[in-house]
Amino acid sequence: MARLAQTAGLTDVQQEILSTVRDFVDKEIIPVATELEHRDEYPQQIVDGLKELGLFGLMIPEEYGGLGESLLTYALCVEEIARGWMSVSGIINTHFIVAYMLKQHGTQEQKDHFLPRMAAGDIRGAFSMSEPGLGSDVSAITSKAVRDGEEYVLNGQKMWLTNGGTSSLVAVLVRSDEGHPEGTAPHKSMTTFLVEKEPGFGEVRPGLTIPGKIDKMGYKGVDTTELIMDGLRIPADRVLGGVTGRGFYQMMDGVEVGRVNVAARGCGVAQRAFELGVRYAQQRHTFGKPIAQHQAIQFKLAEMATKVEAAHAMMVNAARKKDSGERNDLEAGMAKYLASEYCKEVVEDAFRIHGGYGFSKEYEIERLYREAPMLLIGEGTAEIQKMIIGRRLLEEYRFQG
Repeated sequence: MARLAQTAGLTDVQQEILSTVRDFVDKEIIPVATELEHRDEYPQQIVDGLKELGLFGLMIPEEYGGLGESLLTYALCVEEIARGWMSVSGIINTHFIVAYMLKQHGTQEQKDHFLPRMAAGDIRGAFSMSEPGLGSDVSAITSKAVRDGEEYVLNGQKMWLTNGGTSSLVAVLVRSDEGHPEGTAPHKSMTTFLVEKEPGFGEVRPGLTIPGKIDKMGYKGVDTTELIMDGLRIPADRVLGGVTGRGFYQMMDGVEVGRVNVAARGCGVAQRAFELGVRYAQQRHTFGKPIAQHQAIQFKLAEMATKVEAAHAMMVNAARKKDSGERNDLEAGMAKYLASEYCKEVVEDAFRIHGGYGFSKEYEIERLYREAPMLLIGEGTAEIQKMIIGRRLLEEYRFQG
């Protein structure tokens, strides 16, 4: 039987990679995901399996020990992993964004130092942009770096780090007014620092504290944390790219591909919700026949499947646009917006199909129902995506009257 969300034009290598990942998801993730999620337990055995598959180096160039694959291949792998358990895809995503930023913007020394170990999965990446009072206004960052000889001293509090505890490398965005005169636009006085640390919680290096895991409604298993810098000293050669003032643009480049990733996660969760819904609809009987034979349920399944297909198509388009070297903020914003909204709707419809059983923790749909809302806010809310989309459309369709 043909599955939903097939992707045309894949190479034999891409198809082999996806087949391997899907098999891993079916055998190693889906059977244990709900139990681990309910315990909020980090999926170490699953992560070790992904490391053996080489997925931590999927997009890292071959010269650094990676597989050198495209964003499309990566996004399709994320889609499969999120179908099994969205939290696992989050562990991969933040690592990937840091590796991408290093590949695109790092100095040669930084690439040589970090990328081979990131490709092997020996270094796990996280990135830190948000702050407690920040929300979507990145220009309001208050964390600051001050030059002191051959080092910078960082102070401030960051928020919502995925992999904050388990990572050993964090890309941190802070203000750095040195070399930027008063009145410089905020986004031109930000710098990304590459902060190495020990995995774990508490004081993980002098001046750097990871207080502990934030207790969340869903998206469990993966650790989400704060990051507190109090006199944290970082060598000047750990400024991403070697030049201050470029951090905002570096982070936005990373977030742009991150939005394709979030869209892929939305597609994967929606696919799993559809699978659960269509299966249950054929097992559950009412009024003498399976509920799948009731027209109301068939309409719901039809709507769910159409949304899965539409979201997948937009995600693939956004990934291919980025792979071509073209600007893709419009396509990435549309894909992230549509996939996250459709994911929420498909999951809710599957929840409704399950009836009262959907409210039971014994059924997988309960977990998906708590996970889907995170996609509505991750890598920018729906409102932020609409702003990006609207501005780009006005650029493309500027009235010349």
